[in-house]
Amino acid sequence: MQELNRQNIPTQPTLTPKIIEFGTGNFIRAFANSMIQKLYEESDFAGSVVMVIPTSSQYAAYNVVTRGIENGEVVNESKLITCVEQVVHPWLEFEKYLELAESETLEIILTNVTEAGVVFDADDQFSDAPAASSPGKMTQLLYKRFQHFDGDVSKGWIFIPCELLQDNGQKLRDCDHWNLGYDFKYWIFNCNTFCDTLVDRIVPGFPQESAAKIQEKLGFNDQLLVAAEPFHIWAIEAPEIVQQLLPFDKIGLNVRYTDSLEKYRTLKVRILNGAHTSMVPVGVLAGKETVRETLETAPTSEFVQDVIFKEILPTLDFPQEELERYANDILDRFKNPFIRHKLLDISLNSISKFKTRVLSSLLPICEKFNTIPGNMAKSIAAIIYYYKGEKNP
Repeated sequence: MQELNRQNIPTQPTLTPKIIEFGTGNFIRAFANSMIQKLYEESDFAGSVVMVIPTSSQYAAYNVVTRGIENGEVVNESKLITCVEQVVHPWLEFEKYLELAESETLEIILTNVTEAGVVFDADDQFSDAPAASSPGKMTQLLYKRFQHFDGDVSKGWIFIPCELLQDNGQKLRDCDHWNLGYDFKYWIFNCNTFCDTLVDRIVPGFPQESAAKIQEKLGFNDQLLVAAEPFHIWAIEAPEIVQQLLPFDKIGLNVRYTDSLEKYRTLKVRILNGAHTSMVPVGVLAGKETVRETLETAPTSEFVQDVIFKEILPTLDFPQEELERYANDILDRFKNPFIRHKLLDISLNSISKFKTRVLSSLLPICEKFNTIPGNMAKSIAAIIYYYKGEKNP
């Protein structure tokens, strides 16, 4: 079977480099790149990705396999991703890496360097080639751009991080930029745009157990194959220009441009995280092993649905249609037959999770309706019993 690469796929149109990506992990490849692929296939966006890679291997085209439940139906499909047209290895090609700063077409920086990666390394030196930390490498690139364009206010970049950090754009912006002068620091803060984002998609990664069967169907040995669930949401707090440059929301993708991420954080914490945390002790005590098993049979399936629709949703000040759509998406995610999400894994730190994710719904119910929500109370009782170390009360 042939190795999948750019030489043995159908001829692709030549695109204009518009996006630099820091981070080559499964998430950014199955999340951001799958959206960029769809954007250039279904709109007039003709931009490609330049990926900053930490290894010397040549980057190839790859497939994203989307598997799960969507609108109550099983989804199992693959998509060839070809939007990454250039890779740069800063450790081997530092001068080539810095040349990216001189580009007239590159406009956007996407990052997915893990939460721990959004930290400036105090041991980094500006003279390093390159700096070890991602913020250090980005600063070197930005300083080169600042110098090349003589501080032109129109040459700043738009940063869209995908790390699971609250205020991730601001945290990236606030990383120490060495002592490179007031003018440069002013240019960083006032001529570049750092967007805060909220991202959500389960990306299990390389589907080890089913890879051979999938690759046989594809007709290629795809070592970069990555699996993901159908659900996705990308909320981006950004000025209107970002939406114009990346009109994801115009092609049916669940990308929300907003002036405040708070509502999307609230939906995720209350509904997704709240339902997860509520179901765990009840499911474990009922002898269930996974999230899917909890949703497959009564009474645990009824318990989860009642927590969401009867107790959590009434506390949220959103359009009912939007709430119900999001809640049904969450139930589809819980039922995904391709992901084995163990309840015991979710149970870690249950008490602290309960305070953040469930009490935020429970207390408003007590105040608004002068009553204690029965299912949430049952979940509290189950947690207490669970911590006794016994099963099947």
